[in-house]
Amino acid sequence: MVTLDDIRGIALTFPGVAERVDGTRGALTWRTATGVFVWQRGPSGRDLEQLAALGREWPPGEVVGVRTDGEQGKLALIETYPGAFFTIPHFDGYPAVLVRLDAIDPALLREVVTDAWLLKVPKRVANEWLAAHPPE
Repeated sequence: MVTLDDIRGIALTFPGVAERVDGTRGALTWRTATGVFVWQRGPSGRDLEQLAALGREWPPGEVVGVRTDGEQGKLALIETYPGAFFTIPHFDGYPAVLVRLDAIDPALLREVVTDAWLLKVPKRVANEWLAAHPPE
């Protein structure tokens, strides 16, 4: 099972990443100079109310949010891996997906966190990193 330590181990290998604790929720976040790309995400009371109205529940276990390249990317992940990825009304129109850490394959997690980081760094940094780390 994947843990927040696994997220940390992936995120902190990238250049320019800092780990912080969100002051509002006390949740861990991993960010670049241009913003957060992966964060610990528990449900708010409003999230629980909205899900209940839809006949859904917040899943058990640890959940993180991960930036995506848009609504299509988010929906593709949810459709392809419905056990690992989900969304909630709060995220409607927002380029991010929620990830169940107890249900995701570590290699897939590495891929989505990498893609999220690439979205939040300058193109030069992304291109240099990609050149040094070609796909296997």
